[in-house]
Amino acid sequence: MPPAGPPFSWPSSARIAVHRTGGLRFEAPAREPATCVGDVVVEVARGDETLRWAVRNESAAAVSLDCVRFVTDAGAVGEFPRMFCNGYQSWSETRARLLGVDEDPSRHPRSFRFFRTIHHADPNRADPRELRSELVTAIDRGTAGLDGSSGRILVGFLGGANHEGTIRARVVEGRLELVFEAWLGGARLAPGERRALHEVEVSEGDDVAGLLDRWAQRFGQVERARVSMPYQVGWCSWYHYFHDIDETALRANLARSGDWPFTVFQLDDGYQAAIGDWLDTNEKFPSDLGSIAGEIRRAGRVPGLWIAPFLAAPASRVAQEHPALLARAPAGDEPLIGMHHEMWGGAMWQLDTTHPETLSHLEAVARGLRERGYDYLKLDFTFSPTFPGRYHDASRTPAERVRAGYEAIRRGAGDDAFILACGCPLGSVVGVVDAMRIGPDVSPSWEVAPHDATWPGYEATAPSTRNAWNSTLLRAFLHRRLWLNDPDCLMLRRSETALNPEQMRAWSLAVGTSGGLALVSDDLGLLDRDARALLDEVVALGRVADDGARHGDAPSCTDLLSPAGPTSLASAAGTLVADPADPHPTLEPSP
Repeated sequence: MPPAGPPFSWPSSARIAVHRTGGLRFEAPAREPATCVGDVVVEVARGDETLRWAVRNESAAAVSLDCVRFVTDAGAVGEFPRMFCNGYQSWSETRARLLGVDEDPSRHPRSFRFFRTIHHADPNRADPRELRSELVTAIDRGTAGLDGSSGRILVGFLGGANHEGTIRARVVEGRLELVFEAWLGGARLAPGERRALHEVEVSEGDDVAGLLDRWAQRFGQVERARVSMPYQVGWCSWYHYFHDIDETALRANLARSGDWPFTVFQLDDGYQAAIGDWLDTNEKFPSDLGSIAGEIRRAGRVPGLWIAPFLAAPASRVAQEHPALLARAPAGDEPLIGMHHEMWGGAMWQLDTTHPETLSHLEAVARGLRERGYDYLKLDFTFSPTFPGRYHDASRTPAERVRAGYEAIRRGAGDDAFILACGCPLGSVVGVVDAMRIGPDVSPSWEVAPHDATWPGYEATAPSTRNAWNSTLLRAFLHRRLWLNDPDCLMLRRSETALNPEQMRAWSLAVGTSGGLALVSDDLGLLDRDARALLDEVVALGRVADDGARHGDAPSCTDLLSPAGPTSLASAAGTLVADPADPHPTLEPSP
């Protein structure tokens, strides 16, 4: 683990802010060991590199808290200070931004609350000129050589299971103001209740990649990250067939897969009787799930299956027969909407992952899938329990609601199942999942397709291979530290795609150099010898990069703080360079 730089200096002007649900806000100077802020007390212990804190309800009544903040001056800034802004969940935009110049995507005048809730812990708009990063950030203040320091700071929460952590930054009169925010999302604290908040690390150093790797290792240790599963190679139905997958196409690809180097063979969205009814197939799949898994296993593959476990279609059997499992809207008695998806028929209802009966149901679903033969489970759209509403246990934070659902599925699936999280808040499930999608969906096009370009402020979260490229490079340092990275699927076909050969190769080499999961998502009948040769190259690179990450050589983006976007990824497999505006990739072998 690389050493940290000199300790960060905590100024005496630091202050504590508490935001009550409903709009009440209180602020007071930060005092150790405790600061009274309104009707709660915030305990503070500042070390050389860490902030340890807790919140305690001192009143005679329960209080609901949105967030607790520690606000501090972080020194002077020079020209062009830059901030690495890590996105909230799998698909959320991750990029470097210029402090004092760029705006948080929530500031877009046409951004709407639904997307803000999906892509930020706090769904409210950020303040003008305020940037925010979820879980961790690296900031270059632009003062290297001017004040005797490197000018570079890392801030990261050391845990995410109990609440989300957001870092906010802005330039105020030539100085950097930092806010460490524990987002509780309206969780209710009983009278006298004390909650420890996740520790925050602050460190300085010249080597941003080293600081991020050191933080990721510490986070993984705190949350007992699952990083021992083997490197994964496989096939997925989604990016060729999408919702139109049927049993005939699945079996045809299984028959063609004989000499392909797949371990996993994963059926994605499109097989289920309804969203929420995961154990039953629809009319496109005459066979039951157990029979399909048996065919996959007889072909020498591990059966994999996609589910969106926390959602239910209004007409689904689970919603109709078990309404007590549903969370409720903030007002009235209507079920809470957790997602709106036109291909599924519109609004989907949200299961209440704080309710014991819901958790028993999720556990039973996972157990049923394992009994039918599925050892690899992809859990999708799992940000949905973070949506504000009325839940059985009002004391749980959004992060705890997500984690409770994942833990129920882990209990049902067993410790030896491979669980891949997707559309998931990053910090909430470390230690429960084996892999995490780290970027937006790829697409058989490099840029965002016209029909997906309707997300004001959040265009970079829309499906596109270029968007996936950006996140794969920028989040590469998380691989084998918090989980196995899932960059998303390879697409190797030369027909029925808008990807040109250079774009296809750039994306494929990014997947390989990152060491992450390598799943092909094509009709195998369309793939020729060149496609197979490219996959073999990806897998060879991926195994080297993955093995390097296991032994301390973490993949890293060498221009992570460039506001123009990432162009380079280095790992034990080599250094990949490409301009995403017009990719003509080069790969230099490692020394």
